[in-house]
Amino acid sequence: MSGRNKRPTSVINLNTSAGARAENRPYRLRTPVLLLDFGTTSVLVTTSAATRVTAGDVEFARQLAEQAAGFAASVERMFYRGVPSGQAVSEQ
Repeated sequence: MSGRNKRPTSVINLNTSAGARAENRPYRLRTPVLLLDFGTTSVLVTTSAATRVTAGDVEFARQLAEQAAGFAASVERMFYRGVPSGQAVSEQ
């Protein structure tokens, strides 16, 4: 993906408090939607067009899956290690 070295112009922090969920919504007549629900805020991730999928969409979906799996592994590792909430741990 391009723009990897660009600094973000804005950052949105959505915490995974009670009730946060992620849900894949496949549809028969349109492209799928990934729902990220954070209580009063929801984020919908869709493809570049509602009725077709591009190679870029496939690449983004694969990157998203890979990074989400890495995020899950990091969260699990911290949970099982017993890191207290509010204490940052760097794994660089």
